[in-house]
Amino acid sequence: MTEKKTVLTDIDNRGVARITLNRPEVRNAMNEVLIRDLTDAVDVVAADDGVRAVILTGRGKGFCAGGDLRWMRKTADCTVEENHADGQKLGWMLNKLNTMPKPIIGLINGHAFGGGVGVVACCDIAIASTGAKFSLSEVRLGLIPATIGPYVVRKIGQAHSRRYFLTAEIFDAHRAEAISLVHAVAEPDQLEAKGEEFVGHLLLGGPKAHGICKDLILQVSDREVDSDLIEWTSRLIADTRASAEGKEGSSAFLEKRKPAWQVSD
Repeated sequence: MTEKKTVLTDIDNRGVARITLNRPEVRNAMNEVLIRDLTDAVDVVAADDGVRAVILTGRGKGFCAGGDLRWMRKTADCTVEENHADGQKLGWMLNKLNTMPKPIIGLINGHAFGGGVGVVACCDIAIASTGAKFSLSEVRLGLIPATIGPYVVRKIGQAHSRRYFLTAEIFDAHRAEAISLVHAVAEPDQLEAKGEEFVGHLLLGGPKAHGICKDLILQVSDREVDSDLIEWTSRLIADTRASAEGKEGSSAFLEKRKPAWQVSD
């Protein structure tokens, strides 16, 4: 019997990749197979020079319900070292999502609990359906949001993390927007259209510039502005200006034409 694909990947003729979590029967809850398949999908898309932007969403009524109960029951009987190995797989998957050199738009079509919140936090742009609910629910199971913690804390800050990590409250899409977990909220039938609006913005930008911008944000966040940082950023802009993409963009601006990477109307 062919193993069901827990993650689906499609790339359209604009270079927009769509990665869909495909376990709708359990609201796309994570298990070891989904973590493996999502890691593989991210690797493939990240390495594809033709991909300009990524849409990440879930199939069915949920975005990602966190850890699959059957998987969690199995891990309860595992050794500390076995659980460590599982945690590393999840940790590296999140890291690859977070550092992918392509902009990621998360279409949060339904509930995101536990690890699902971590996936949302790794998206560059997140748009939530009005029907979506969120919860950092780990403490109610006697667990902690450890592997997702670095991404969630960076996204919503210490103050909100102190509350929601500890209370495990369920909050709605508008509250998620208020604490900066998501950037916009849309009615369910407008979620795709809102995503396309952001895709349109992204396709106007230089593909390599997007990847460099993402790395820039990660490198300078919470870092003291000292002589080393000034030197690094000045070197970065010099290298970017001298690159083929930088030269093309500058020439296109001065010549009042579209740069080569922009999709024709």
